[in-house]
Amino acid sequence: MARCTAPVRGHRSAAAAADCPACGSRYGRGYSSYGYSRQSSTPSYSTPSYFSSGSSGGGRSRGGGSSSPRTTKPRWSSAVSSQFYTTEEVRALTPIRETVEKRASLPDLRHIFLCHAWDDRQGVAKELYDLLVSRDVSVWFSENDIGLGEPFLRAIDKGLAKSRVGIVLVTPALLKRLPAAGVADKELSVLLARDQLVPIVHNTTYEALREVSPMLASRNGLDTAEMPMADVAAKLAELVAV
Repeated sequence: MARCTAPVRGHRSAAAAADCPACGSRYGRGYSSYGYSRQSSTPSYSTPSYFSSGSSGGGRSRGGGSSSPRTTKPRWSSAVSSQFYTTEEVRALTPIRETVEKRASLPDLRHIFLCHAWDDRQGVAKELYDLLVSRDVSVWFSENDIGLGEPFLRAIDKGLAKSRVGIVLVTPALLKRLPAAGVADKELSVLLARDQLVPIVHNTTYEALREVSPMLASRNGLDTAEMPMADVAAKLAELVAV
């Protein structure tokens, strides 16, 4: 009969237990299911199949962790479109698309109202505006749509009412402006009250946004850390096309 080695060698490791002639079969089965080998006490876990490692099509979620790869096309994307989406993006944009469809029959609506920080008006906001216009998207943009002498807030109010959806360009400049409760804050308040707001995060993070506006940070959007601004514009153009 095999004699237990525990009194001499101990069973302080999985390997020792597995090598014991009396206990090896009993312990070996239990430990092997977690990836232990008889030569080493170090577990060798395999990566579960639902995690992706290093996928070039992957993105990040709001919290900055891994998200699903961009392999999905939403129902509003054309068959010939080169744009692919994560499941998180489709889930976030679907309510916006429903708002677009509901408001499509209203006359004289712009496709998009562009909310941005004043400091970005001639920089990244203008870049995004130009990209959208090049894709035949009509954009309400304060630089072009507020005339000399026109009451500023009243013009913005009209612009919000006459747009299908709104996008807010979240930049370091906007994060500095929002606590001051200026014009951008007022625009944001109106857009947050309805399902017609897409945050576009640029040169900052959702974590930084959460410190300033938890409500806005709770909305999934598009992030230029994950795709070029041209792709952001392409997805927005698909979103508002009816």
